[in-house]
Amino acid sequence: MGKFQVLDHPLIQHKLTIIRNKNCGTRSFREVVNEISTLMAYDVSRDMPLQDKQIETPMGKMTAKELAGKKVAIVPILRAGIGMVDGILELIPAAKVGHIGMYRDEKTLQPHEYFVKLPSDIDQRQIFIVDPMLATGGSAIMAIDALKKRGASNMKFVCLVSAPEGVKALQEAHPDVDIYTAALDDHLNEDGYIVPGLGDAGDRLFGTK
Repeated sequence: MGKFQVLDHPLIQHKLTIIRNKNCGTRSFREVVNEISTLMAYDVSRDMPLQDKQIETPMGKMTAKELAGKKVAIVPILRAGIGMVDGILELIPAAKVGHIGMYRDEKTLQPHEYFVKLPSDIDQRQIFIVDPMLATGGSAIMAIDALKKRGASNMKFVCLVSAPEGVKALQEAHPDVDIYTAALDDHLNEDGYIVPGLGDAGDRLFGTK
């Protein structure tokens, strides 16, 4: 079973409270989602491999460490996932960005794939799949299916708020994928929204209703 981790750093929790508040405006919501994403990227990238590099400091030669192995790709699930990309790029600016488009059937709550555009070497990259919400788990499962179909294997799912139902569904469907979240909330309501959650992340990021 993959790792499930709630990143409970005080700064992350403080900023999450700001965006949960229904009175948080679009601009603040967008800025704080980026800030939380940067803070989360620090922990999500903690196990990236290092290699030795010979360098010369002003004081002499030394063996130092640099990132090794797989390069990174950030893959947001459209559209709300876009809100997390710039925050991670702040920390890992050389990462490539792919996109997976999903929409949810409002009657069945089932996700449907409508757009996939990925770096050509996606099978060789460490992938961070990002979406602010892990609710039913349907979109996350389908996005990971789409990535595996294209040769990807090294994946982590990163979200801001998750529901127990979504975590369970994702772990059962893809036990090899680690899940990182800033909060594990109480439950899903009958409309498939996380409670207490933060509402519709896409609408709040982009000012749509």
